[in-house]
Amino acid sequence: MWAVVGLGNPGIQYAETRHNVGFLFVKTIAKNWKVKLRRRIYLSKAEYADMNGKKVLIALPQTYMNNSGAAVQAILTSGNVDPENLIVVYDDLDIPLGDIRVRKEGRAGSHKGMISIIDRIKTNCFPRIRIGIGPLKDDVDAAEFVLSPFAEDEKTKLEMSLPKAQDALNLILEGQIKQAMNKYNTRSRYETEDTSVH
Repeated sequence: MWAVVGLGNPGIQYAETRHNVGFLFVKTIAKNWKVKLRRRIYLSKAEYADMNGKKVLIALPQTYMNNSGAAVQAILTSGNVDPENLIVVYDDLDIPLGDIRVRKEGRAGSHKGMISIIDRIKTNCFPRIRIGIGPLKDDVDAAEFVLSPFAEDEKTKLEMSLPKAQDALNLILEGQIKQAMNKYNTRSRYETEDTSVH
């Protein structure tokens, strides 16, 4: 079985913020897959879907971003999901808005949700889809930026990234993560510059 976990914060006050693009993505695929996220299981709002014969749990952790690992640990242990079949979707400041990146495994970087997950499940060997929310301007605090809403002119670029992320997800579920990485991991000029401010 697979699990697709979108990271974010529960509550209407966070719904439209940059830090919640993982939630937004999972809600989007739930709508496209005609699945309603009604269950309260594994410390998450979640539901099972059948995608081309594959059982997939899609989940929105309700533990808040910095404690995302508690929900993911529950999904793996109680939901009987192997880490290599866990796909985490989350925001990334170092990727331009409108773009995505796919990784088979790796470190958490500065993302608090990913830090929590890796700390709780004791492995970083799981796929992830990172949705760009950058760039961060020099005079803007990173914590404030990620908890702020998208401007109207940014929403169009955000909407461009969601079909890319769903395509990448479909490739991963079909065992084609290398193809997804080759398709979406071309670095932009913005990413080759120094983006280590946060």
